[in-house]
Amino acid sequence: MNLIDTIEREQLRTDVPVFKAGDTVRVHVKVVEGEKERVQVFEGVVLRRSRGANRATFTVRKRSYGVGVERTFPVHSPRIAKIEVATRGQVRRAKLYYLRGLSGKAARIEEESPQRGAVNAAPEQ
Repeated sequence: MNLIDTIEREQLRTDVPVFKAGDTVRVHVKVVEGEKERVQVFEGVVLRRSRGANRATFTVRKRSYGVGVERTFPVHSPRIAKIEVATRGQVRRAKLYYLRGLSGKAARIEEESPQRGAVNAAPEQ
């Protein structure tokens, strides 16, 4: 086994949830201001996700005071405290760059419905 692969494997995070493009996520980012460190939440839609062991990244877009803000995060960064999936989006593309040109209701993403035949209730006895 390659030495670089071994070192990269040791640095991978294990608490990353499963998410894809179209999902709305909350990324809790550690921000250092002077000597203090605080956690800042960045919530938005995942535009893209690039895979690749230690170098995996994802881009999140949100609207802030009428202006679109995009931020790219490394998945395995120690600066990320936590990633939460708020909603699952139903999209047909892996890269949602077309959302940059849309605004208002046109920029909404349909929420993914539960799978057919999936039983949410406890089994009857």
